[in-house]
Amino acid sequence: MGGNGVGAARGKRFQIGTGDRARGRSFVGFVHKPHYRMRKWSVGLTKTVSADRANARRGDDPMTRFADRAPLRTAWYPVAESTDVTDKPHATRLLGENLVLWRSQNGDLIAAPDECPHRQAPLSIGTYNEGEITCAYHGWTFGERGQCVLVPSSGPGAPIPPTAHLNCRNVQERYGLVWVCPGEPAVAIPRIPQDEDPAFRRLNSGVETWKVSTPRLVDNFMDFSHFPWVHTGTFGLGQDPLIPKLNLQQLDEDFYGYIYEVYAANPDEATAVSGSEEDVVHRVMTTGFALPFMVRSTIRYDDGLEHILLLVSTPRDDLESTFTFVVWRNDDHSVDPEEIIAFDRAIGAEDKAMLEQVPGTLPLTRTGVVNVQSDKPSVEWRRRFAEFIQLEVS
Repeated sequence: MGGNGVGAARGKRFQIGTGDRARGRSFVGFVHKPHYRMRKWSVGLTKTVSADRANARRGDDPMTRFADRAPLRTAWYPVAESTDVTDKPHATRLLGENLVLWRSQNGDLIAAPDECPHRQAPLSIGTYNEGEITCAYHGWTFGERGQCVLVPSSGPGAPIPPTAHLNCRNVQERYGLVWVCPGEPAVAIPRIPQDEDPAFRRLNSGVETWKVSTPRLVDNFMDFSHFPWVHTGTFGLGQDPLIPKLNLQQLDEDFYGYIYEVYAANPDEATAVSGSEEDVVHRVMTTGFALPFMVRSTIRYDDGLEHILLLVSTPRDDLESTFTFVVWRNDDHSVDPEEIIAFDRAIGAEDKAMLEQVPGTLPLTRTGVVNVQSDKPSVEWRRRFAEFIQLEVS
């Protein structure tokens, strides 16, 4: 989408700014509610340490590596959409480990290392039959609990080595996604109440692989100072780059973040999302994170429409991510869901194009990047994430 399509597509010109510059004609870029109580907060500008930045770009600094951290194995991660796992093995990757997914005869999910114990061939290139998968290399077959049920070269009835069985991972379905926990689960999947509310419908967007380190994705989704620069082709055109001070707060039992108001560009492509034909729409946005890598952003429009985005980033390894988003809306269900998802995908494509140009991992210390007051939400996520993975940072 072109950045010059907003407003001009309907033959109008406008400017989104801060303050009452032209009474009734200008638009407030970011609006504070008077009762918001902003806590004083400051981020000291950090020193530019070239060695830290170079290590982060390469991904070989222990202060930026994270995928091998044991606490991460206690969380749940979406690795596919439910509709991706059907009548054939499905390959994915999580925390540096290749996995294979398949379904039992009654539709239950199985997740296991994508490696035959015999000679390490990927099971995902094998065949599926009645809930079992067969390795394409030597025909070893594995059942619905990962147990090896057949070694053709040994003949029928021959004993099967106990180490031939697969070490299956915890797996479940939620919100139209397949979630895997590689270790003993200790971090629950956040509850989205709207998923159980008949006034809302859920829209899934598909799963993509981004060549972006997962912490960079969370850092980006918690930040809105990039909107006027990165999202000029969707909703950010004309937004005031000046960012207000933010009051971070516990939003509910799972998410921690902030509330802010914005008047956003509303191009033709966005009208299905906003439900408005106006060039600019008023939004109240509530954005927060849940450890380790989940961000939820709730957009409320003046007519009562809610558009809830669950942005979920899964580390394939230190430098690559699986990304998907889920939408809940209390709208007129006659609105084409593909139009809604297409616009949010376009926003994601703008993020992806930028982030894939940023090399390496995000430093978790304050010596690798410089922070200012608008970075407050992402700095707080980095602090809590480092604590979660038991990384001591200065």
